[in-house]
Amino acid sequence: MATIYYTGCTLDGFIATDDHSLDWLTSRDIDQEGPMSYGGFRERLGACVMGATTWQWILDHDDDPWGPLPTWVLTHRTFPEAPASVRFDRDDVRRVHAEMTEAADGKDLWVVGGGELVGQFHDAGLLDEVWLQYAPVTIGSGAPVLPRHVELRLEEVARNRDFMCGRYSVVR
Repeated sequence: MATIYYTGCTLDGFIATDDHSLDWLTSRDIDQEGPMSYGGFRERLGACVMGATTWQWILDHDDDPWGPLPTWVLTHRTFPEAPASVRFDRDDVRRVHAEMTEAADGKDLWVVGGGELVGQFHDAGLLDEVWLQYAPVTIGSGAPVLPRHVELRLEEVARNRDFMCGRYSVVR
């Protein structure tokens, strides 16, 4: 079991524009069954955690939000009723990670979306890997892929159509 940050990002290191748009990402060609693709990654997962901005993006862009994967949304916001698999929490990432680990039953944990949340997992010593799918675009500003210093070791590289994909382990 590993705790993994899996995301797409621009060549200049952003995961979303200043107004939280992912249009730059969803317009790119990727093979959903190809190397380091989302479909293959999703099969490995037992639980995930995300922040409020990511959950809001899912609500705004997905007709069937999320599905049965046990999910924690760390937020101070109030959201409409969510699927039974989604839990809203405001607590420390260490306790949430322990609950996720129990729910995952030996499968991997996914830290979704925002780099600040990922940074909290890293700061607590709970982040094991970072998987980045680099899109061939720059946007100049926005939400950074990681807003703090994190040391990584390259473990694997692949090309998936428009994307250059890298899997890194966290150096402790």
